[in-house]
Amino acid sequence: MDLKQLKALVTVAEVGSVTRAAELLHLVQPAVTRQIRAMETELGVTLFERTRNGMQLTEAGAIMAERARRALRELARATAEIQPQRGEVAGQVTVGLLESTIDTLAEPLVTAVKANHPHIELRMLTGYSGHLQRWLDDGDLDVTLLYNLTDTPSVNVAPLLTEQLWAVAPPEAGLRADEPIALAEVAEQSLVMPAPGHALRALIDGAAARNDILFDVSVQTNSLALQKQFVLGGHGWTILPGAGIVADVSAGLLSAAPLCEPEIRRSVVLGMPRTGRLPAAAEVVAQELVRQVRTAVQTGRWPSARWKDHAGTER
Repeated sequence: MDLKQLKALVTVAEVGSVTRAAELLHLVQPAVTRQIRAMETELGVTLFERTRNGMQLTEAGAIMAERARRALRELARATAEIQPQRGEVAGQVTVGLLESTIDTLAEPLVTAVKANHPHIELRMLTGYSGHLQRWLDDGDLDVTLLYNLTDTPSVNVAPLLTEQLWAVAPPEAGLRADEPIALAEVAEQSLVMPAPGHALRALIDGAAARNDILFDVSVQTNSLALQKQFVLGGHGWTILPGAGIVADVSAGLLSAAPLCEPEIRRSVVLGMPRTGRLPAAAEVVAQELVRQVRTAVQTGRWPSARWKDHAGTER
């Protein structure tokens, strides 16, 4: 098994076509087919099912493709680190962002990294904290934002900020940033909520239980975008971090107010792998991510956020 075979496997898996994979790899189609068949012969399993809709990974193929991607990514990273261009920090870095922070952080982070470190290839994944932590543990992320997490055997955690949760409603509800709303008052509305098992749902349910508050839940979803869409569709109010609704409120699509009685806050942290050496490119991107988070807090682009210093004290 060689690198050409691994590249052929991953490329066919991604595009679902030997013909298209051959174009991307600058090979003739029979060459790609031979590489796939050689792998199947060596492994003694079928990696793809040839269907009317293209090449579909088998269960064994999916496992092999996942491992091949990681191997190729590590090799590309190592090559970039030992052969930097003109002394610049170089390499491939995969960053995880919480879904609620995309609008606030994604574009500024990419812009800053590209301007200051043009030889870093940035990959960005988004998801909920539980997914991001699992991807970090699996080696699919170099650095990520997480929330309500302390150090684990596999993850080093650096506190960044705490942020308040907000009630979110249609514009006609007239919620205002300068007029906090009690959780009990929010509970009088039908609610669109994160699905059970989601860390944000656990945080909200815990606050409600401690205050003997019951919710009338109309819809549950694991998507922040869908939470907002269902609110716009008239299915109820919802509860979200402030960073996730800034653009919608500014555009007049939603109205929102910080929660009180009780105030519910979550802690956002920077997570990095505890084991192994963090590549120089990943260190640079981690520093830039922290810088962008702090700037968002200081400029008010991250509503109701309080920055934490190295001792964990809110500022």
